[in-house]
Amino acid sequence: MSRSAHPAGPRHADVLPEGHYSAPPADLNALDSKVWARTVERGEDGVVTVGGISVTQLAEEYGTPAYVLDEADFRARAQAWRTAFGADADVFYAGKAFLSRAVVRWLHEEGLNLDVCSGGELVTALSAGMPADRIAFHGNNKSPQEIERAVRADVGRIVLDSFQEIARVAHIAQSLGKRQRVQIRITVGVEAHTHEFIATAHEDQKFGIPLAGGQAAEAVRRALQLDGLELIGIHSHIGSQIFDMSGFEVAAHRVVGLLKDIRDEHGVELPEIDLGGGLGIAYTSDDDPREPHEIAKSLTEIVTRECESAKLRTPRISVEPGRAIVGPTAFTLYEVGTVKPLEGLRTYVSVDGGMSDNIRTALYDAEYTVALVSRTSDAEPMLARVVGKHCESGDIVVKDAFLPGDLAPGDLIAVPATGAYCRSMASNYNHALRPPVVAVREGEARAIVRRETEEDLLRLDVG
Repeated sequence: MSRSAHPAGPRHADVLPEGHYSAPPADLNALDSKVWARTVERGEDGVVTVGGISVTQLAEEYGTPAYVLDEADFRARAQAWRTAFGADADVFYAGKAFLSRAVVRWLHEEGLNLDVCSGGELVTALSAGMPADRIAFHGNNKSPQEIERAVRADVGRIVLDSFQEIARVAHIAQSLGKRQRVQIRITVGVEAHTHEFIATAHEDQKFGIPLAGGQAAEAVRRALQLDGLELIGIHSHIGSQIFDMSGFEVAAHRVVGLLKDIRDEHGVELPEIDLGGGLGIAYTSDDDPREPHEIAKSLTEIVTRECESAKLRTPRISVEPGRAIVGPTAFTLYEVGTVKPLEGLRTYVSVDGGMSDNIRTALYDAEYTVALVSRTSDAEPMLARVVGKHCESGDIVVKDAFLPGDLAPGDLIAVPATGAYCRSMASNYNHALRPPVVAVREGEARAIVRRETEEDLLRLDVG
């Protein structure tokens, strides 16, 4: 297609929202290593490979859409977090980002702990062999049945999220003749620089017990008085997709202040502090995430400094990376179905998936990039919007990107950095079948979560 059909000049600046690039990249065939999994590369034939396997082979064997996960990259990132924090800290992988039994086994083998936030995540972790004492159980409204299962399994910690839950966990633990290790999640009043729906430490939201007004101090008093609980620490989580460490500094200052108040009132120095997760990844080339060793150094220095100032022993630090481990390790592989140019605006590229396999664009206004991966192209760039096949105008996968002007039905394109939350939040909207998760490593591929079938879909329909 010609430049006149898909104008790539100054008119792009009139179409793209503020903050987006207004000119195409120099090379549409290049793959920015910042956003792609580590073993992804483009071969001499122009076809992209991951773990030594071409996307065309993966599409032929597993179909599209499919989540393709670089197992070697996942393991390397898990190792990097474990090494960065060392033996005197704990790294809990946040299972909500993406969880399967294969992932649980990888985490176990790489020495990470696991954070779950539902009964389903808990049973997945236990069924795959994660030792219960290395599991933390989160959630703002855990059911009595979920709590009982966690206590019976002897999970390493339950993170208490409300006054009702303090009493509920204590009662269940005591009725089972157990003493459950717990942390109290507090909200510290830090507004993380992130989307409103994923900021979690300001007061006006559903998570945690506010530090303001003495509520967190009262929660500590209650927890220390109940025989069924062993209070081991304070938990704080300020949000998601965060690049600026200043929010963690403020949060640590306030959490350590609470630890000091607990010591002064109760004569107890709690041994743990959990600063949560939320560290960002690169979804586009403009994003600049920190490396695990930088994060570990910064958080350790912040907590140590605050504790020295308060004359407290430095507690054991825990962190909960989820997206930061799995997010960059996967991409979603699609087949192009239709290409619809709108003169003077953009070209709509429809793929065989959409908001059922990636709701984040619609839900969080998330930004992604995209590339043609089944071949190279020297065609002029066109301003494109990658959309799905669902009956929703908001069914957008990539809002604005440049793709080759000769893109055609049958081409394979891929959206990187979809390892976190995309499969976890996938749905059967329009009765779509959820895609498989295909793990690739050293020339071998296997489905660790198979594609749903029509039989799966109908099996639940008992009418």
